[in-house]
Amino acid sequence: MLQYKAGYKFVDGGVHAQVLDFPAAITCGADLAEARHLLGVALIDMAETRSELGQPWPQPNPKASDGEMDIEEPIYLHLTASTEMKEVPAGVVAS
Repeated sequence: MLQYKAGYKFVDGGVHAQVLDFPAAITCGADLAEARHLLGVALIDMAETRSELGQPWPQPNPKASDGEMDIEEPIYLHLTASTEMKEVPAGVVAS
């Protein structure tokens, strides 16, 4: 598990959210709960994308801060591994 820093700014129409120490993990939501959820998804997407491109992940920076944010709090990136594989024949939609 890696701990990054999330920042939230209340703006007209919603909440801007970003991971301060993981560039490009940015989103917005209608309210804080939605912004938190979507930021978690954005962080996972960016970590997966960087992995697929062979790029390293940024090192978490516990001192990361942005004075424009209304709220700053930890956000955690959990890693999982599995030895299970499911083979699905081509053209078959797995449920």
